[in-house]
Amino acid sequence: MRGKIRGKLTIIMVTIAVLMLSVTGCSKNQPATAGNESSAQQPDIIRVATPNAPTSPSIYYVGEELGFFAEQGIKIEYAGVVPSTQLVASVVAGKLDVGGAHINRTIAGISAGAKIRAVTANTETSQAIPHMVCVTTKNSPIKSAQDMVGKKIGIPLIGGCNEYTPYAYMKKNGISDPKSKVQIIVMPETQLDQALRQGDIDLAMMHKTTDFIKERGEFQVVFSDYDVWGTIGGATPAYFSEKFIQDKPDVVRRFVAAVARTNNWANANPEKALEITAKRANVDPKTIKPGHYAKDALILEDTVTVWINLLTDFNEIKAGIKPEQIYTNEFNPHAKK
Repeated sequence: MRGKIRGKLTIIMVTIAVLMLSVTGCSKNQPATAGNESSAQQPDIIRVATPNAPTSPSIYYVGEELGFFAEQGIKIEYAGVVPSTQLVASVVAGKLDVGGAHINRTIAGISAGAKIRAVTANTETSQAIPHMVCVTTKNSPIKSAQDMVGKKIGIPLIGGCNEYTPYAYMKKNGISDPKSKVQIIVMPETQLDQALRQGDIDLAMMHKTTDFIKERGEFQVVFSDYDVWGTIGGATPAYFSEKFIQDKPDVVRRFVAAVARTNNWANANPEKALEITAKRANVDPKTIKPGHYAKDALILEDTVTVWINLLTDFNEIKAGIKPEQIYTNEFNPHAKK
Protein backbone atom coordinates (compact mmCIF):
# COMPACT_ATOMS: atom_id res chain seq x y z
CA MET A 1 0.00 0.00 0.00
CA ARG A 2 2.75 2.44 1.00
CA GLY A 3 4.60 1.67 -2.26
CA LYS A 4 1.52 2.49 -4.29
CA ILE A 5 1.08 5.83 -2.43
CA ARG A 6 4.72 6.74 -2.94
CA GLY A 7 4.34 5.96 -6.66
CA LYS A 8 1.29 8.16 -7.01
CA LEU A 9 3.03 11.04 -5.18
CA THR A 10 6.04 10.74 -7.46
CA ILE A 11 3.82 10.93 -10.54
CA ILE A 12 2.00 13.99 -9.16
CA MET A 13 5.27 15.82 -8.35
CA VAL A 14 6.72 15.09 -11.78
CA THR A 15 3.52 16.35 -13.42
CA ILE A 16 3.64 19.60 -11.41
CA ALA A 17 7.30 20.12 -12.31
CA VAL A 18 6.57 19.66 -16.02
CA LEU A 19 3.67 22.11 -15.87
CA MET A 20 5.82 24.71 -14.13
CA LEU A 21 8.57 24.38 -16.73
CA SER A 22 5.98 24.69 -19.49
CA VAL A 23 4.50 27.89 -18.03
CA THR A 24 7.95 29.41 -17.49
CA GLY A 25 9.06 28.57 -21.00
CA CYS A 26 5.93 30.11 -22.51
CA SER A 27 6.25 33.31 -20.49
CA LYS A 28 9.70 34.00 -21.89
CA ASN A 29 8.27 34.11 -25.40
CA GLN A 30 5.24 36.27 -24.63
CA PRO A 31 5.08 39.90 -25.83
CA ALA A 32 5.04 42.74 -23.30
CA THR A 33 1.76 42.95 -21.39
CA ALA A 34 0.35 45.32 -18.80
CA GLY A 35 2.54 43.63 -16.21
CA ASN A 36 5.87 44.12 -18.00
CA GLU A 37 5.37 47.20 -20.23
CA SER A 38 8.00 49.08 -18.21
CA SER A 39 10.66 46.86 -19.80
CA ALA A 40 9.83 48.24 -23.28
CA GLN A 41 11.74 51.34 -24.33
CA GLN A 42 9.61 54.47 -23.97
CA PRO A 43 10.00 57.44 -26.37
CA ASP A 44 11.76 60.59 -25.22
CA ILE A 45 9.28 63.44 -24.67
CA ILE A 46 10.10 66.80 -26.27
CA ARG A 47 7.87 69.66 -25.07
CA VAL A 48 7.20 72.39 -27.62
CA ALA A 49 4.86 75.38 -27.78
CA THR A 50 1.57 74.63 -29.50
CA PRO A 51 1.57 76.34 -32.93
CA ASN A 52 -0.86 79.25 -32.69
CA ALA A 53 -2.61 80.29 -35.91
CA PRO A 54 0.37 79.14 -38.00
CA THR A 55 1.17 81.26 -41.05
CA SER A 56 3.25 78.50 -42.66
CA PRO A 57 3.40 74.69 -42.30
CA SER A 58 4.47 73.48 -38.85
CA ILE A 59 7.47 71.16 -38.87
CA TYR A 60 6.18 69.57 -35.66
CA TYR A 61 2.74 68.79 -37.07
CA VAL A 62 4.16 67.51 -40.36
CA GLY A 63 6.99 65.46 -38.85
CA GLU A 64 4.67 63.97 -36.26
CA GLU A 65 1.98 63.14 -38.82
CA LEU A 66 4.50 61.35 -41.05
CA GLY A 67 6.09 59.46 -38.16
CA PHE A 68 9.55 61.01 -38.57
CA PHE A 69 9.83 61.90 -34.88
CA ALA A 70 8.50 58.51 -33.79
CA GLU A 71 11.12 56.78 -35.94
CA GLN A 72 13.76 58.62 -33.90
CA GLY A 73 12.19 57.52 -30.62
CA ILE A 74 10.78 60.99 -29.90
CA LYS A 75 7.26 61.99 -28.90
CA ILE A 76 6.25 65.63 -29.36
CA GLU A 77 4.23 67.03 -26.47
CA TYR A 78 2.39 70.33 -26.98
CA ALA A 79 2.62 72.54 -23.90
CA GLY A 80 0.15 75.26 -24.93
CA VAL A 81 0.48 78.54 -26.79
CA VAL A 82 3.51 80.62 -25.78
CA PRO A 83 4.09 84.13 -27.25
CA SER A 84 7.33 84.38 -29.21
CA THR A 85 8.58 86.99 -26.74
CA GLN A 86 8.38 84.40 -23.93
CA LEU A 87 9.88 81.39 -25.70
CA VAL A 88 13.46 81.93 -24.56
CA ALA A 89 12.43 82.37 -20.93
CA SER A 90 10.21 79.28 -21.12
CA VAL A 91 13.08 77.13 -22.40
CA VAL A 92 15.52 78.48 -19.82
CA ALA A 93 12.96 77.79 -17.06
CA GLY A 94 12.37 74.25 -18.31
CA LYS A 95 8.72 74.78 -19.18
CA LEU A 96 9.58 73.96 -22.79
CA ASP A 97 12.39 71.80 -24.11
CA VAL A 98 12.57 73.52 -27.50
CA GLY A 99 11.97 77.10 -28.55
CA GLY A 100 12.11 78.68 -31.96
CA ALA A 101 11.21 81.97 -33.59
CA HIS A 102 13.06 84.31 -35.91
CA ILE A 103 16.83 84.19 -35.37
CA ASN A 104 16.91 87.70 -33.88
CA ARG A 105 15.01 86.42 -30.80
CA THR A 106 17.64 83.75 -30.20
CA ILE A 107 20.48 86.26 -30.57
CA ALA A 108 18.84 88.81 -28.26
CA GLY A 109 18.17 86.14 -25.64
CA ILE A 110 21.76 84.91 -25.63
CA SER A 111 23.05 88.49 -25.50
CA ALA A 112 20.90 89.03 -22.41
CA GLY A 113 22.44 85.98 -20.72
CA ALA A 114 20.12 83.11 -21.69
CA LYS A 115 21.95 79.78 -21.78
CA ILE A 116 20.48 78.44 -25.01
CA ARG A 117 21.91 77.26 -28.31
CA ALA A 118 20.26 76.90 -31.74
CA VAL A 119 20.79 73.39 -33.12
CA THR A 120 18.56 73.04 -36.18
CA ALA A 121 17.26 75.30 -38.93
CA ASN A 122 13.58 75.56 -39.75
CA THR A 123 12.17 78.03 -42.31
CA GLU A 124 14.32 80.29 -44.44
CA THR A 125 13.75 82.74 -47.29
CA SER A 126 13.51 82.15 -51.01
CA GLN A 127 12.50 84.68 -53.65
CA ALA A 128 9.15 83.00 -54.21
CA ILE A 129 8.56 82.30 -50.51
CA PRO A 130 10.05 85.10 -48.39
CA HIS A 131 9.82 85.13 -44.62
CA MET A 132 7.75 88.32 -44.68
CA VAL A 133 6.54 91.14 -46.89
CA CYS A 134 5.81 94.84 -46.42
CA VAL A 135 2.32 95.57 -47.73
CA THR A 136 0.28 98.67 -48.49
CA THR A 137 -3.03 99.36 -50.22
CA LYS A 138 -3.21 98.94 -53.98
CA ASN A 139 -3.70 102.66 -54.64
CA SER A 140 -1.06 103.81 -52.13
CA PRO A 141 1.64 106.20 -53.41
CA ILE A 142 4.25 104.41 -51.27
CA LYS A 143 6.64 102.71 -53.68
CA SER A 144 10.10 103.11 -52.17
CA ALA A 145 12.10 103.41 -48.95
CA GLN A 146 12.03 107.22 -49.25
CA ASP A 147 8.22 107.13 -49.43
CA MET A 148 8.14 105.32 -46.07
CA VAL A 149 9.56 108.28 -44.15
CA GLY A 150 6.97 109.67 -41.74
CA LYS A 151 4.56 106.80 -42.28
CA LYS A 152 2.83 104.43 -39.82
CA ILE A 153 3.92 100.78 -39.99
CA GLY A 154 1.75 98.09 -38.40
CA ILE A 155 3.60 95.15 -36.85
CA PRO A 156 2.58 92.29 -34.52
CA LEU A 157 5.49 92.61 -32.07
CA ILE A 158 8.20 95.04 -31.03
CA GLY A 159 11.77 93.81 -31.28
CA GLY A 160 11.19 91.09 -33.85
CA CYS A 161 11.78 90.57 -37.55
CA ASN A 162 8.60 92.60 -38.13
CA GLU A 163 10.28 95.73 -36.76
CA TYR A 164 13.88 95.34 -37.93
CA THR A 165 13.24 94.22 -41.50
CA PRO A 166 11.77 97.62 -42.52
CA TYR A 167 14.59 99.41 -40.70
CA ALA A 168 17.14 97.33 -42.63
CA TYR A 169 15.34 98.00 -45.93
CA MET A 170 15.31 101.75 -45.34
CA LYS A 171 18.94 101.80 -44.23
CA LYS A 172 20.00 99.77 -47.27
CA ASN A 173 18.30 102.36 -49.46
CA GLY A 174 20.01 105.38 -47.96
CA ILE A 175 17.70 106.36 -45.10
CA SER A 176 19.84 107.12 -42.04
CA ASP A 177 18.44 106.48 -38.55
CA PRO A 178 15.27 104.85 -39.95
CA LYS A 179 13.98 104.01 -36.48
CA SER A 180 13.27 107.68 -35.82
CA LYS A 181 11.66 108.27 -39.21
CA VAL A 182 8.64 105.96 -38.99
CA GLN A 183 5.89 105.39 -36.44
CA ILE A 184 5.45 101.80 -35.28
CA ILE A 185 1.90 100.65 -34.45
CA VAL A 186 1.60 97.29 -32.67
CA MET A 187 -1.46 95.09 -33.24
CA PRO A 188 -2.28 91.40 -33.81
CA GLU A 189 -1.30 90.24 -37.28
CA THR A 190 -4.92 89.22 -37.94
CA GLN A 191 -5.94 92.89 -37.65
CA LEU A 192 -3.38 94.33 -40.07
CA ASP A 193 -5.61 93.89 -43.14
CA GLN A 194 -8.46 95.91 -41.66
CA ALA A 195 -6.12 98.58 -40.29
CA LEU A 196 -4.76 99.13 -43.80
CA ARG A 197 -8.26 99.38 -45.27
CA GLN A 198 -9.30 101.91 -42.65
CA GLY A 199 -6.17 103.99 -43.05
CA ASP A 200 -5.08 103.47 -39.44
CA ILE A 201 -1.67 102.43 -40.76
CA ASP A 202 0.13 103.11 -44.06
CA LEU A 203 2.11 99.87 -44.27
CA ALA A 204 1.95 96.43 -42.66
CA MET A 205 4.58 93.75 -42.09
CA MET A 206 2.99 90.38 -42.86
CA HIS A 207 4.20 86.77 -42.86
CA LYS A 208 2.82 86.15 -46.35
CA THR A 209 4.18 85.60 -49.85
CA THR A 210 4.11 88.06 -52.76
CA ASP A 211 1.79 85.74 -54.71
CA PHE A 212 -0.59 85.49 -51.74
CA ILE A 213 -0.90 89.30 -51.65
CA LYS A 214 -1.34 89.58 -55.41
CA GLU A 215 -4.09 86.97 -55.42
CA ARG A 216 -5.99 88.97 -52.81
CA GLY A 217 -6.09 91.90 -55.24
CA GLU A 218 -6.58 94.72 -52.72
CA PHE A 219 -2.96 95.19 -51.55
CA GLN A 220 0.50 95.54 -53.08
CA VAL A 221 3.95 94.51 -51.88
CA VAL A 222 6.52 97.27 -51.37
CA PHE A 223 9.37 94.85 -50.53
CA SER A 224 10.14 91.50 -48.93
CA ASP A 225 13.01 90.37 -46.73
CA TYR A 226 14.46 88.77 -49.89
CA ASP A 227 14.91 92.33 -51.27
CA VAL A 228 16.96 93.17 -48.18
CA TRP A 229 19.21 90.12 -47.69
CA GLY A 230 18.48 87.59 -50.41
CA THR A 231 18.01 84.11 -49.00
CA ILE A 232 19.83 84.57 -45.68
CA GLY A 233 17.59 86.87 -43.65
CA GLY A 234 14.51 84.82 -42.82
CA ALA A 235 15.73 81.93 -40.70
CA THR A 236 13.82 80.56 -37.69
CA PRO A 237 16.09 78.01 -35.98
CA ALA A 238 15.09 75.87 -33.00
CA TYR A 239 17.09 75.91 -29.78
CA PHE A 240 17.50 73.93 -26.55
CA SER A 241 18.89 75.07 -23.23
CA GLU A 242 22.58 74.35 -22.81
CA LYS A 243 21.66 72.16 -19.82
CA PHE A 244 19.35 70.01 -21.95
CA ILE A 245 22.06 69.69 -24.60
CA GLN A 246 24.63 68.67 -22.00
CA ASP A 247 22.33 66.20 -20.25
CA LYS A 248 20.71 64.63 -23.33
CA PRO A 249 22.95 65.02 -26.40
CA ASP A 250 21.59 61.86 -28.03
CA VAL A 251 18.01 63.15 -27.76
CA VAL A 252 19.08 66.42 -29.39
CA ARG A 253 20.82 64.48 -32.16
CA ARG A 254 17.74 62.40 -32.89
CA PHE A 255 15.50 65.48 -32.78
CA VAL A 256 17.70 67.27 -35.33
CA ALA A 257 17.67 64.21 -37.61
CA ALA A 258 13.85 64.16 -37.54
CA VAL A 259 13.63 67.88 -38.31
CA ALA A 260 16.09 67.52 -41.20
CA ARG A 261 13.98 64.77 -42.76
CA THR A 262 10.79 66.79 -42.23
CA ASN A 263 12.32 69.93 -43.78
CA ASN A 264 13.33 68.07 -46.92
CA TRP A 265 9.94 66.35 -47.20
CA ALA A 266 8.07 69.65 -46.75
CA ASN A 267 10.14 71.29 -49.49
CA ALA A 268 9.33 68.40 -51.84
CA ASN A 269 5.63 68.33 -50.86
CA PRO A 270 4.65 71.94 -50.03
CA GLU A 271 0.91 71.57 -50.55
CA LYS A 272 0.70 68.37 -48.52
CA ALA A 273 2.66 70.00 -45.69
CA LEU A 274 0.21 72.90 -45.78
CA GLU A 275 -2.79 70.55 -45.70
CA ILE A 276 -1.43 68.60 -42.71
CA THR A 277 -0.86 71.80 -40.76
CA ALA A 278 -4.27 73.24 -41.58
CA LYS A 279 -5.95 70.01 -40.48
CA ARG A 280 -4.00 69.72 -37.24
CA ALA A 281 -4.37 73.42 -36.38
CA ASN A 282 -8.03 73.45 -37.46
CA VAL A 283 -7.60 76.54 -39.64
CA ASP A 284 -8.53 77.46 -43.20
CA PRO A 285 -5.74 76.29 -45.56
CA LYS A 286 -6.12 79.57 -47.46
CA THR A 287 -4.73 81.45 -44.46
CA ILE A 288 -1.43 79.51 -44.55
CA LYS A 289 1.31 80.32 -47.04
CA PRO A 290 3.61 77.60 -48.39
CA GLY A 291 6.85 77.21 -46.47
CA HIS A 292 10.47 77.09 -47.57
CA TYR A 293 12.75 75.12 -45.25
CA ALA A 294 16.49 74.91 -44.74
CA LYS A 295 17.88 71.93 -46.67
CA ASP A 296 18.97 69.23 -44.23
CA ALA A 297 18.09 71.65 -41.37
CA LEU A 298 21.59 73.14 -41.47
CA ILE A 299 21.98 76.57 -39.86
CA LEU A 300 23.92 79.05 -42.01
CA GLU A 301 26.55 81.25 -40.40
CA ASP A 302 25.72 84.07 -42.85
CA THR A 303 22.18 84.22 -41.47
CA VAL A 304 23.38 84.46 -37.88
CA THR A 305 26.02 87.05 -38.77
CA VAL A 306 23.67 89.40 -40.65
CA TRP A 307 21.33 89.59 -37.66
CA ILE A 308 24.12 89.97 -35.11
CA ASN A 309 25.38 92.93 -37.14
CA LEU A 310 21.92 94.47 -37.52
CA LEU A 311 21.00 94.20 -33.83
CA THR A 312 24.43 95.53 -32.84
CA ASP A 313 23.99 98.54 -35.16
CA PHE A 314 20.71 99.39 -33.44
CA ASN A 315 22.16 98.84 -29.96
CA GLU A 316 19.71 96.02 -29.28
CA ILE A 317 22.44 93.61 -28.16
CA LYS A 318 25.83 94.02 -26.56
CA ALA A 319 28.84 94.28 -28.83
CA GLY A 320 31.08 91.30 -29.46
CA ILE A 321 28.54 88.49 -29.82
CA LYS A 322 29.97 85.74 -32.06
CA PRO A 323 28.07 83.29 -34.30
CA GLU A 324 29.47 80.28 -32.41
CA GLN A 325 27.72 81.55 -29.27
CA ILE A 326 24.39 81.40 -31.08
CA TYR A 327 24.30 78.07 -32.92
CA THR A 328 25.93 74.73 -33.63
CA ASN A 329 25.48 72.12 -36.38
CA GLU A 330 27.36 69.45 -34.42
CA PHE A 331 24.21 67.39 -33.83
CA ASN A 332 23.18 67.43 -37.50
CA PRO A 333 23.93 64.18 -39.37
CA HIS A 334 24.31 66.17 -42.62
CA ALA A 335 26.98 68.55 -41.29
CA LYS A 336 30.51 68.18 -42.58
CA LYS A 337 32.68 66.92 -39.77
